[in-house]
Formats: sequence, C-alpha cells, structure tokens
Amino acid sequence: MIDRIFELLTRAIERLLALAFVGAVCLNFANVVARRALGDSIAGADEIQIYIMVGMAFLGAAVVTWRRLHLRMDVLAQMLPSGGRRALQAVELILIAVLAGFVTWQSARYAVQMYGLDRRSDNAGIPMWIPHGAVAVGFALIGLITLRRVLSFGRGEAEAGSAAAPAVDSRDAP
Repeated sequence: MIDRIFELLTRAIERLLALAFVGAVCLNFANVVARRALGDSIAGADEIQIYIMVGMAFLGAAVVTWRRLHLRMDVLAQMLPSGGRRALQAVELILIAVLAGFVTWQSARYAVQMYGLDRRSDNAGIPMWIPHGAVAVGFALIGLITLRRVLSFGRGEAEAGSAAAPAVDSRDAP
C-alpha cells in the first residue's frame, strides 16, 4: 500500500515537473521573441525559470530516489562478500535518512521564515517560501522513501538498487 502511494506520488511529481519544464521553455521562447522583436524582456522570466529548475532538481531527486536511478560508485561494493555489502547498505540507508532529515528540518525552517517575512523575489514577486519549500519537500520525500527502505531492510527484504543488488530500470516498472 505504501509503495503504491509512493508510486502514484512520484508519477504525479514527474508530470508536474514535465509541465513546469514545458512552461519554462515556452517562457524562455516568449522572452527571446520579446527581447528581439520588441527590444524588451519579460520581467521576472529568468527568476521563474530558475525557480522551476530548483523544483525540478529537488522534487526530481525524490523521483530518482524512488526509482533507484541515482548515480552509484559501487565497483568496490560489488567485490565485498554479501555480509559486507549488507553492512554497507545499512550504513548507506541510515546516512541518507539522517542527512535527508537534517536538510528537511533546515529547509523547512527557512521556508517558514520566508513565509513569515512575506519575502518575495525581486522581479517576478514570487513568494520565496515556494522555492525554499521545494527543497524541504524534496528532501522530506527522500527521507520517507529511505525510511521505507530501512523498514524493508530490517525485515530482511531484498533492496534492488542498493549496494547489495544492481539498479532497477524504471522502464520495467508498472
């Protein structure tokens, strides 16, 4: 059930980020046309595009974590005996969970401060809690996904895409 929720959530994030990317490309095109044809650019267009990229990076990182498509340097891990790979996997999961929790906490606190100050971007007037909140949400999702994997690991379930097994191709996912 939890896996199904994560799958639906990550698919929704993928679609949202795809639409945001298309929007950023269209905005960039319109800005270029306005600059060349009218001699004036669209106010705040660059800021909007940067904040879309921030969302794509941090929310996209959660999708990558769920799909187990993150980059790995596991050549040495593959040479370890199974007990060593399992220990490495446990350390890896714990470190990811702790670091994701720390970044979530710090980012959420900062986003709340930006909300309380009603801080907005200089040109587009975007509330700054939104891009900072994307960092917090992305890392919160990474932390929750990792906690889910910690629980699976604790029950002895195999973890594809970890130090103990090769990565799963997302094209094979239902």
